[in-house]
Amino acid sequence: MKIFPTSSIRQLDAYTIEHEPIDSWALMERAAQAVAQEIMSQWPDKNDTRFVVFAGPGNNGGDALAVARLLSAQGYKPVVYLFNTTGKLSPDCEANRDLLVEIEGVEFHEVTNQFIPPQLTEDDVIIDGLFGSGLNKPLSGGFASLVKFINASEATVVSIDIPSGLMGEDNTANVMDHVVKADYTLTLQFPKLAFLFAENEPYVGAWKVLDIGLSQEGIRQTYTPYEMGDAGKMRYQLKIRNRFSHKGDFGRALLIAGQQGMAGASVLAARACLRSGVGLLTVHVPLCNNTIVQSSVPEAMTSLDRNEFCFTEKPDLQPYQAVGIGPGLGQSELTQRALFDMLTHSSAPMVVDADALNLIGESHSYLRRLPKGSIITPHPGEMDRLVGKCRNSFERLSKAMNLAQTCGMHIVLKGAYTAVISPSGSCWFNVTGNPGMATGGCGDVLTGVILALLAQGYDADTAAKMGVCIHGIAGDLAARDKGEIALVASDVVNYLHKAWKALE
Repeated sequence: MKIFPTSSIRQLDAYTIEHEPIDSWALMERAAQAVAQEIMSQWPDKNDTRFVVFAGPGNNGGDALAVARLLSAQGYKPVVYLFNTTGKLSPDCEANRDLLVEIEGVEFHEVTNQFIPPQLTEDDVIIDGLFGSGLNKPLSGGFASLVKFINASEATVVSIDIPSGLMGEDNTANVMDHVVKADYTLTLQFPKLAFLFAENEPYVGAWKVLDIGLSQEGIRQTYTPYEMGDAGKMRYQLKIRNRFSHKGDFGRALLIAGQQGMAGASVLAARACLRSGVGLLTVHVPLCNNTIVQSSVPEAMTSLDRNEFCFTEKPDLQPYQAVGIGPGLGQSELTQRALFDMLTHSSAPMVVDADALNLIGESHSYLRRLPKGSIITPHPGEMDRLVGKCRNSFERLSKAMNLAQTCGMHIVLKGAYTAVISPSGSCWFNVTGNPGMATGGCGDVLTGVILALLAQGYDADTAAKMGVCIHGIAGDLAARDKGEIALVASDVVNYLHKAWKALE
């Protein structure tokens, strides 16, 4: 599913109106029907719930008024407040007002001056239709006070398309105290980019996309760098295994991980790599971790560093199709020297994670020395060390997209909606996974999965997307059986086989 900037959504509305053809009124009616149907499915009892509709002067307000009219037609008794403080409504909003005031059973208030707020209880449902995705500046004055009134109530809040006051993409300059805190957001046709950022979750709540029939041809023709992943499409990218295949056909991978006390990172990444189809895996470890890795992952070979406690020397890289480095690596000066030496001389694509990223963060120029087809997998804190402290997720994503293009590498920016960013400027958001995976070691597992795919010859874009997707599927399968609270990283490894089978 594509994610469009709000300016492009307006263009798609216009394209649909012109090419379907359909007028703007009918398109608004289509949107209102989708929203009303969803609301009625959630609150089927017409008598137990009072709906209080807050409508603004624009088309989002028109949507809200149309929803109130449709609810009334089904026996609900909504209370409606239309805020027309300037005396100017959008044409479709005005038309919906004129229809609504003629309907018996609808308590309608048009607020032109003084607003006498209703008494709201926890049994009420507020339908927020004050402002939509076209908003380009923070709410202020009376509308800011109205938002604070809504947020202070105990009522359930349902926002139409986007919570009022929230910008569709960049909220850096917004006043977040003036944004509606929705429990549910019923967004029209596409999610908004802002929905995917952690700091906006208290405002967006649980969100659902409602199809309002915008032109599929227009959607195909309109460019956007953003897309949400489709796990179903991944199966068509899986490489088919020939009956006469042998282990050499599935690549040799080198994993460099684990200082003293961090052998677990080596084990998790190695087991994940082997569970993701690599032909041969060698784990480069300090001597102190050799026995642990050999006994925990008997299918892997080990390469021993001359240092007993940490990574200090570049192994021979020639035999390997891909190299993974970083999990539990440590950040000693000797390790940094060995890492930089390897970056200078490696030609195989690399997966760079964790401590390796933190070491590179001290000397950013080494990012440009990564071999072609390499992937870095930072979490937000690691990303900030590479690009500078970011004020919010939008700024971090923007800087990551610029870094990927500048350095010619893929970036897996980890989070609830992990973003896979390509050097071409595209950004793909993953939809698999769950909060139970927010636990130590899950990043090491992801490194192992992606390393296996690179070694098998998948291109960097496919390896990153498929790796993130399958990692999330394994986490979802594990959470289904074990719950999110009890989930640990080794559970994700243990469910990889089911995840791959599900994808097959």
